[in-house]
Formats: sequence, structure tokens, C-alpha cells
Amino acid sequence: MTTDNQSWAKLRQQARQLESQTESLFSTYSQYASVPNIPAKPTADETRTESQIADIFSERETTISSLTRLLESDPQPSALKSSHLTRHRETLLTHHADYNRLKAQLSSARDRANLLSSVRHDISAYRAANTNPASQEADYMLDERARLDNSNNMADRVLAQAYAVNESFGIQREQLESVRRRITGVVGQVPGINGLMARIGTKKRRDGVILASFMAFCCLMFLYFL
Repeated sequence: MTTDNQSWAKLRQQARQLESQTESLFSTYSQYASVPNIPAKPTADETRTESQIADIFSERETTISSLTRLLESDPQPSALKSSHLTRHRETLLTHHADYNRLKAQLSSARDRANLLSSVRHDISAYRAANTNPASQEADYMLDERARLDNSNNMADRVLAQAYAVNESFGIQREQLESVRRRITGVVGQVPGINGLMARIGTKKRRDGVILASFMAFCCLMFLYFL
């Protein structure tokens, strides 16, 4: 049991450290959307930060799985340990949602910057256009194609975000279902809880019968004196 407690303490410390690292990376990641001239495509630093966040999420899921196995192998699981595990799971779900929100904000900021850049380019091209109709038509066709490409890229990013959010919801549903099963198991192991629930159910049924009988008696008396 001592070895299990040491392993539990070590894993909990690792989980807290990974949570702190996640929040630090979120602070860095949120700054990419506030730069004055946001680039049209993700920079190397931005891509590296996203990769680091994904790696930390994977490590945290592994750590939580290890904590879950330790708790399930304990013949007398502690309510405090169960509470700690639930908190780590809820924090991971919150961080997943925060990451999706930050990623959507960054994508929206990049789309706005690209749109403004496209408008400025169109204005400059119009002002600098020469009097050659063929050249103007060719430039117009190229600009239209660029706008269509930007629209397609934007649609792809929106779909990718939607798929990511849907996947995140699926993970959350699975983890919440796991928490529900765990809580049900812990409640079932508390001495006397099943008997107490049975007595409560019996009392509710008895009160229902008494109330129904009283209402029936009142109806009969009302009909009798009517």
C-alpha cells in the first residue's frame, strides 16, 4: 500500500506540473492572435507551440489513466483520491475547450488580416492598372482566383475547427461517462447506502398510497353529500 501511495503522489505531482505547463503554453499561444501584422500562414513558432500543446495533452491523458488504474486496484478506494482524480479530469476537459477557443480566435484573426490584405491589394492594383484592357482583364481574373482560393482555405479551416470541436465533445462525453461510472461504483461501496436508498423508496411509495387513499376518500365524501 505504501508503494501505491508513493506512486499516486508522484503521478499527482506530474499531473499538476503538466497542468501548469499547459497554462503557460496557452499564454504563449494566445499572443499569436494579437500581433500587429499576423502572417497569412502559421509561423514555425506557432506550429511548434501547437505541437507542444498536443504532446502535453497526450501526457496528461496517460497520467490520468495511470491514476485511474491505481484507484481501481485499491481494495478500499479513498474518497479524497477519487475527488483529486475527478478534478484532474475536469481540468483537462476545460483546457481542451480553452485550446479550441484560442485556436478559433487565432484563425478568425488570421482570416480578418488576410481579408484586409486582399482589399488593400485590390485597391493598389486598381490604382496602378494601366490602360491595356487585356492586362486589366488578366489581373482581374488572377485576383478573382486568389479570392476564391482564400474562400476555400477559410472554409477548410472552419470545417477543421468543427471536426476538432466535435472530437473534443466526444472525448468529454467518454470521460464524463467514466466519471459517472466511477462515482456510482464508489457510492455502491459505501456501507448501508443501498439499504438507505431502499428505505427512502419504500417511504415514498407508502406516502403515495396514503395520499391517493385520502384523495379518494375526499372524492367519495364530496359525491355523497352532493
